[in-house]
Amino acid sequence: MRALLIDDHALVRKGIEGLLHSRGVDVVASVGGGEEGIKRALALSPDIILLDVKMPGMSGIETLEKLRAGGVTAPVVMLTMSRDDVDLRTALRAGASGYLLKDMEPDDLLPALEAACSGDNIIAKEMVGTLARIVQGQTPEPAAPHPPAAPLAELTPREHEILAQVAAGKSNKMIARLLEITDGTVKLHVKSILRKLGVHSRVEAAVIAVEHGLGKKRP
Repeated sequence: MRALLIDDHALVRKGIEGLLHSRGVDVVASVGGGEEGIKRALALSPDIILLDVKMPGMSGIETLEKLRAGGVTAPVVMLTMSRDDVDLRTALRAGASGYLLKDMEPDDLLPALEAACSGDNIIAKEMVGTLARIVQGQTPEPAAPHPPAAPLAELTPREHEILAQVAAGKSNKMIARLLEITDGTVKLHVKSILRKLGVHSRVEAAVIAVEHGLGKKRP
């Protein structure tokens, strides 16, 4: 695994870098700002990016948005001290693959990053309640505008069906069993759904689905 670290705190970067090196991870670059991080991401094509949320100048969310706009598709995991609902929601909507807290157990970091590289969305256990509120539409809205409803109209009936199950929190295996199709077929449908909605993760897709009345309903 080749990782890129973007965090404005030098001591934090050094600590994370040392931790990852000790677990066999190749840290291809460790930088203190968003602009430099974007340059390194484009030049080095890391397998995963660890990004702080609160940074001076270009924030972590702005950096994430620019990474995605620049065509960077590697999983981006926010590693932060922020437990703010809006930070979590905005990060997921901007294309983050995960949201971890800096006070997590060191031994839990590598398995989480491996899961993100495998396509899973990873959320700190302390933020699971917040994530549930996001999916149920109970958290404050970030400043950014919501995607229009139009993308849902592009989904096929089967994709609508699968997206509703994703919004309900079901895994690909559970969806496959429920709909009596293969895991591979579900994965292909999910990829198509993400592409049509213009998002990078299942969580983003679930949030959009709920906002437009598909899957779980607002109370």
